[in-house]
Amino acid sequence: MGRQINFKIGIIGCGLIGTKRSQALGSKGKLIACADININRAKKIAGNKNIKVFQDWRQLLEIKEIDIIMIATPHNQLSRILLQAYKKKKHILIEKPASKNLKEITKVISKVKNNRIKIRVGFNHRYHPSIIKALEIIKLGIIGKPMYLRARYGHGGRLGYEKEWRAKPSVSGGGELIDQGSHLIDLSRLFLGEFNDVKGFINTYFYKMSVEDNAFLTLKTRSNKTAFLHSSWTEWKNMFSFEIFCTFGKLDINGLGGSYGREQLTLYKMSKKMGIPKQKKWKFKLQDVSWKNEINEFYNDIIYNRKPKSNLNDAYQSLKIINKIYKDSKYDYIS
Repeated sequence: MGRQINFKIGIIGCGLIGTKRSQALGSKGKLIACADININRAKKIAGNKNIKVFQDWRQLLEIKEIDIIMIATPHNQLSRILLQAYKKKKHILIEKPASKNLKEITKVISKVKNNRIKIRVGFNHRYHPSIIKALEIIKLGIIGKPMYLRARYGHGGRLGYEKEWRAKPSVSGGGELIDQGSHLIDLSRLFLGEFNDVKGFINTYFYKMSVEDNAFLTLKTRSNKTAFLHSSWTEWKNMFSFEIFCTFGKLDINGLGGSYGREQLTLYKMSKKMGIPKQKKWKFKLQDVSWKNEINEFYNDIIYNRKPKSNLNDAYQSLKIINKIYKDSKYDYIS
């Protein structure tokens, strides 16, 4: 039997996402340090275990035995911390969108050249069981080739949402589009390919804030495969819907687990006589397992010295689309 691999991990940013990351490390990862400007949040993740806590993330980066840095801070800190962790030759899992805007991610990519340092962008939605199963069905050609997709993703915010960091463009780089919308863009690229025709608009309907609370997109590839996307902070009830329409049927994904409801995938397969399609349904656990699936993929990226499938180029492609929508909508926080 081979030696048990145990990566030593440091987490920077100990809010909701940092906490989820800490709970999904599995048997191959061991948290040894965490940092947050709010030291109490770092202490909460550390608990009573022998885990070092810092208020200054730069102190965490000085710990030589750390193998992997996970970055889960507000968007305006992502690029800066990534480049410093890269200089320390740490493997990095950075939350999407990986940078506050297109300009920042372009700068990061220009400075990251060492392929032995693995950098994975946290587009965890790729690792939901329903998404994995849908990709498998399409690869097998069971319902033909994808033609277009339609997706909606949203929640209802909460009291005081307009006072949080996501509502401050200097920190977030934007609103709902760069938040949940970036996941829809990434998944659309995964199923349909690259988009060369980008149209859409954003608007602030409800919240008294300077970033958008809704985004509407129409994205087309060179072969006219099309994605119709709507992301919303005024959905009121958490929801996720992702439909892929193919030449002989469709795939309908609903839910993400947790507060978004049980994750389900329904396959609709047309018969040669048309009419009512045959159906097959998969129901997955209520628990959101995408975080564990994603980190296991990253461990294997490092072990087998392979390029992460969700990388800085994926972040760049997503931010390029976001940048165009912000520019076309005349929102002034893209610089």
